[in-house]
Amino acid sequence: MKLIEYPDRDALMLDLADILVSELRNALDRQERASFCVPGGTTPGPIFDTLSAVHLEWDRVDVLLNDERWVPETSDRSNTALLRRRLITGTASEARLVPLYADVPEPEDALDDLAAGVQAVLPLSVLLLGMGADMHTASLFPGADRLEQALAPDAPVLLPMRAPGAPEARITLAARVLQGAMSTHIVITGDDKRAVIERAARLPPTEAPVAAVLPNAQVHWAA
Repeated sequence: MKLIEYPDRDALMLDLADILVSELRNALDRQERASFCVPGGTTPGPIFDTLSAVHLEWDRVDVLLNDERWVPETSDRSNTALLRRRLITGTASEARLVPLYADVPEPEDALDDLAAGVQAVLPLSVLLLGMGADMHTASLFPGADRLEQALAPDAPVLLPMRAPGAPEARITLAARVLQGAMSTHIVITGDDKRAVIERAARLPPTEAPVAAVLPNAQVHWAA
């Protein structure tokens, strides 16, 4: 992994947004459409705010989440709702959202249709990930019920996932999909997260799932 340090979080968010825009433009120069895969949660929110105001051919960009909680968009835990509020708005409102949620009781009930939508935009042009204090990324959690399958080189594109401590079912891209991205960025903040990711680099993905994507990742960090 390549660790890039920033003087503060504002600089991190602005500079990383610039990097992501540049890579998306480069992808659009080479191909008809670009796919942009992003995390949910609060950390990338300022990045999304900046991107949503950037002039880009957003109508040629497919946006999808790394993972999603199996909750409707009316829930305050919906990553999809967060994307609509903070990224797919403003000048970026013409981007096409690739869904990772359907209005059915369990992720297994919609898995085939959702996976087909994801498969159609692979390989990922630009990938942005986060990381939890437990060393999870996307919904690849230590101890999750399908972690071993999700880490396998022949894993399906998309998997349902349930993990200790996660209050609802999840749906997540498989490790091989994340590993196949043309460029990979991980955004983390705080001294604790830096210590965690440095530890994860020395562990196998079964213990530290984020380790599955670290070899080719640029890690962007500010205290």
